[in-house]
Parts: sequence; structure tokens; C-alpha cells
Amino acid sequence: MGAQPVSQSTPPSRTNPLRGRVIRHGDTPASNGNIANIITVARILLAPLFVWLLLLDAGEMGVVRYLAAGLFILAIVTDSLDGYLARDRNLVTNVGIILDPIADKVLIGGALVALSILGELPWWITVLILVREFGITAFRFAVLSKRVIPASRGGKLKTIVQAVAISMFLVPLFTVVGPWVLWLNWSVMAIAVVLTVFTGLDYLWQAWRHNRKSNSGA
Repeated sequence: MGAQPVSQSTPPSRTNPLRGRVIRHGDTPASNGNIANIITVARILLAPLFVWLLLLDAGEMGVVRYLAAGLFILAIVTDSLDGYLARDRNLVTNVGIILDPIADKVLIGGALVALSILGELPWWITVLILVREFGITAFRFAVLSKRVIPASRGGKLKTIVQAVAISMFLVPLFTVVGPWVLWLNWSVMAIAVVLTVFTGLDYLWQAWRHNRKSNSGA
């Protein structure tokens, strides 16, 4: 009998994650390098530049300070843009879902730390917000394999108020309109701190209720 030919199984070819739709709308898989994700990555890359400019100004409230504030506001505005593009053009990817909150945390965290280094914001506020933000984000990633926990309406409102409060601290309007605007700045920051704590506790409470319901159902 002749030797039987040895069958060789061809390993499945790995799909290139960068292949797929980049801008256009459709039902086919979207590329990880789509326009929404590119904007998200750009926000992450803007964060260190913004922090560097803010520290470079060193509290002088000069042109560099306004440039830093402008970069922060630009990055915050693009947060809504990349989310809109991802939903409107069906470009939502797992990479985007992971990178988007990271971009927010890096940008807001960098601003808070820089303001505290400059002595313009108490460290306890910065630590409180960062512990809440990174703690909840780590928790969401920890349970990501079991279920996706979307951001609540309160969480989205919290992020908006945080961004507005930080923007008001970054733009030195008191040099133009007078020191009375500082009261407004601190009032908005106080609201941001309250929302940060409340939404964090509510998030943990809802997660505990969900786990209790799942365990009782099992």
C-alpha cells in the first residue's frame, strides 16, 4: 500500500483589526482605526501637551495659560464628537468602548493634578475625584467579561459638570471680569464634587443590587 498523504490543516488566518469601515456608514465590521477611535486617541495625546502648557505657564495667567485652556476645551468638545460619529455611522468597536473612558480620565485627571500642583485646587478634591473615577472604571473593566455596565444619566451629567468646572478654573476670567467670578467657579466645582460622590455610591449600590438579584435567580 502506498503511503497515505498527510493532511495538513491550514491555521485560520487572523483578521486584521484595522481592516473595515473607517468613515462610511454600514453593517460590515468597522475598523479599529475608524474616525471615531482616531479622535479618541487624539484626545489622549492632547492630554500631556495640555498639562505641559498649563505647568509651563506656572500660574502667570498669560497666553500659554489660554492655549492650555483652549486645548482642554477642544478635547472635551471632541468627546461628544467621537461618540456621535461612532453611533451615527455604526462605528462602535470594543477598542473604542475601552479607549473612550480612558481618554476622559486621562484628560480630567491631568487637569486636576496640574491645578493642584499650581496650588489652585485643593489636593483633597483631586484625590477624591480620581479615586472615584479610576476606582469605578477599574470595577467596570473587572466585570466586563460578565456584563457591560453602561454609563448612567447621572454619570454623564457628572462628567459634563466636571468638564465645565475645570474649564472655568483653567480660563482666568477673573483677570478680565473681576474676582467675583471665582465664587461661581467654586460653586460649580462644589456641584461637581457632590455629583462625583453621589454617582459613585449609586453606581456601587446598583451593582450590588444586580449581583444580589442574579444570585437569588440562580
